[in-house]
Amino acid sequence: MTISPGWYKDPADPSTQRYWDGEGWLGASLPADATPPDGPPAAPPPPVPVDQPVHKVSEPGNGSAPPVLPPAGGTPPVGPGMQPLPPGWPHPVPQPPVRPHGMPLATPGARLVARIVDTIALVLLNVVVNGWFIYLFLREYIPFTQAITDKWMETGELPLDMERPAQMDALLLVIILIALALWFAYEVPATAHTGQTLGKRLARIKVVRAENLDPLGVGRAWRRWSPLAMPLLLLSCCGPCFVILQFVDVIFLLIDRRQRMAWHDRSAGTYVVRLPDPVRTDKRSAS
Repeated sequence: MTISPGWYKDPADPSTQRYWDGEGWLGASLPADATPPDGPPAAPPPPVPVDQPVHKVSEPGNGSAPPVLPPAGGTPPVGPGMQPLPPGWPHPVPQPPVRPHGMPLATPGARLVARIVDTIALVLLNVVVNGWFIYLFLREYIPFTQAITDKWMETGELPLDMERPAQMDALLLVIILIALALWFAYEVPATAHTGQTLGKRLARIKVVRAENLDPLGVGRAWRRWSPLAMPLLLLSCCGPCFVILQFVDVIFLLIDRRQRMAWHDRSAGTYVVRLPDPVRTDKRSAS
């Protein structure tokens, strides 16, 4: 689920507001206290062609500056004091990452560290709560797979008609449901109220709404958690599908270098931001 189109505070500059069309920010920003139009902003007028691809605007007292030409085959310089590029300019212009509510986005490395810490915590919880069911499952699973291997070694063909132990499938379903319940209890309430799990606290990152800094709430935290967790149900019938869906979710984070939104971020309209480093207090006594 995505954020509905409308006027919201600009994450890059909370003192302004911009129009969100459901997938990205559209048009120029307005002051935060201004009354926006009912719909999206009007399309900007077409740019006026210029003779030079890019040239620096003269500053008072400095005289005219020579034209700044782009490097051959490279990206043209664009920044303060530069005029807009002419229509049809063939080179892509890199866009800086957004700064939701004035805060820098979390790096993929920091998010990976946080997810690893959370995964370790969840594994330990499952060992404690799910350990007995895992033991019962392995007691059925190991002899079954050993019998299949022995039969394959004797005949050279996989015994696809070999009957599976009835209790094994039931135990696997119980293990998955308990694991999902533990994952939900561990991640959703923490993200809903503080935007941080244990891993995110250690990595000093936080989940925030795209439009403001209000807590996510349980409903929105659940929408963010579902694309990550629900594919776990596929382990009972198609284990590789769970891994593939997790990879697809993460690949959005690596492709979208400007917003760094994974699929589960897009489904809930959230950003993951990096928190400022704590102030280091001087432990030396004053002289």
